[in-house]
Amino acid sequence: MLEKTTRMNYLFDFYQALLTPKQRSYMEMYYLEDLSLGEIAESFDVSRQAVYDNIRRTETMIESYEKKLNLYGRFKERSTLLDELEETIDSETQPHAQNLIMKIKELD
Repeated sequence: MLEKTTRMNYLFDFYQALLTPKQRSYMEMYYLEDLSLGEIAESFDVSRQAVYDNIRRTETMIESYEKKLNLYGRFKERSTLLDELEETIDSETQPHAQNLIMKIKELD
């Protein structure tokens, strides 16, 4: 469950601009604020089932976006490669290269 939550948080970060305000709110409350379906339903004055359905549809949409655009996949791959590069560069003899790696990591 933790893996799914982590993945959804990353996917939400990448694709939230493509969601409606209601979808964004439900996803933020459920995944980022860790509210229950009942708590979300209460704050929007809708049924728990309506919240559940909306979150599941939104998850499916976000996964579809990722399948097409692969932003999260490329982010993970880039992070792995940067970590490997950082390990191979000696910070004392290559301070400029280390500085560049840090700047690239900050972009993500």
